Amino acid sequence: MSASAIFVLDLKGKVLICRNYKGDVDMSEIDHFMPLLMQHEEEGLLCPVMSHGNVHFMWIKHSNLYLVATTNKNSNASLVYAFLYKLVEVFTEYFKELEEESIQDNFVVVYELLDELMDFGFPQTTDSKILQEYITQEGAKLEVAKSKVPTTVTNAVSWRSEGIKYKKNEVFIDVIESINVLVNANGSVMSSDIVGSIKLKTMLSGMPELRLGLNDRVLFGLTGRDKGKTVMMEDVKFHQCVRLSRFESDRTISFIPPDGESELMSYRINTHVKPLIWIESIIEKFSHSRVEIMVKAKGQFKKQSVANNVEVRVPVPSDADSPKFKTSTGNAKYVPEKNLVVWTIKSFPGGKEFLMRAHFGLPSVENEEAESKPPITVKFEIPYFTVSGIQVRYMKIIEKSGYQALPWVRYITQSGDYQLRTNV
Repeated sequence: MSASAIFVLDLKGKVLICRNYKGDVDMSEIDHFMPLLMQHEEEGLLCPVMSHGNVHFMWIKHSNLYLVATTNKNSNASLVYAFLYKLVEVFTEYFKELEEESIQDNFVVVYELLDELMDFGFPQTTDSKILQEYITQEGAKLEVAKSKVPTTVTNAVSWRSEGIKYKKNEVFIDVIESINVLVNANGSVMSSDIVGSIKLKTMLSGMPELRLGLNDRVLFGLTGRDKGKTVMMEDVKFHQCVRLSRFESDRTISFIPPDGESELMSYRINTHVKPLIWIESIIEKFSHSRVEIMVKAKGQFKKQSVANNVEVRVPVPSDADSPKFKTSTGNAKYVPEKNLVVWTIKSFPGGKEFLMRAHFGLPSVENEEAESKPPITVKFEIPYFTVSGIQVRYMKIIEKSGYQALPWVRYITQSGDYQLRTNV
């Protein structure tokens, strides 16, 4: 990977803190970063990698900070960016909010972290749970903690400490799927996919070995089984604890889990998704007087399932006023600062239909500017349900002490980028 140095700058380009890892790039090169950035912005050619002579700047912006890596080699850019985002994640775990103030207030801890996260330009220990074992935020504790480096830093399982003990051994598995749907004004689905994530909350003693079985189509093909529904997962990404060589050879998801909460894997399923909550809208605009809106929402999922905390967000003209609402269920409110009507339904059973009518006044003077036509967006969550049909077939927990452990599985489907365009 080889990043030569890492800098954290404020919005004016002033260096708040930096760490030189290799010494092969002059530290004063960072002075060229801000002028370059402003020049690219003015030309409309903003780019994630910028160069000055033979020095390359790879940067990200977070809150009111720029995080910049410099290199004079042909480095692996995707690795450098993965590291910069990991840096943000670790700092956020430590300081809750990552901004200029938190860097200035925790200068010593930030420098210690930069020291541990990377060595000679290569990432080292990047797991915040492990780092928190020996880099603490209290100065007094710091000296005591440093005398003994946790074995996790030096052993092969850097994401899990040894000697963890629980009275009750359990692992909770959440399968969460987000649906992205774009429907055009004629009611045709333009694009749709499912983005899934399997999250764990591990409360297991010792160093357990876990094996997770899914109804994975490739696995069933390899083993010659073709029973029941299978899913074809794409863009699968795993936590570092998963043995990739094992997955590539026989599709077994085998791992020693981190303690506590973690994301084990994420995946995408590229498939035609029927919108789970279908929206029909009629928006009639009467010039100089009023806007009438009628929205019908229909649950297109199984009757035994229920969508919770449904929000239908309907755009209205920016000059609308005097709202009046009528709903068959839930309640509607006008959010003028966002030019939206938000219709909230706490509990939406499958197969049901609900109506919302809204009436707005319009000023007698027409707004000259042509307004954009944002889509209707929907938010929802359906527990005990997955659209793709993915299933956890088994979770085997093996630990040398031979204890019995309980795996618990929960399925949740929620809205991702869920948009329905309107004619008006």
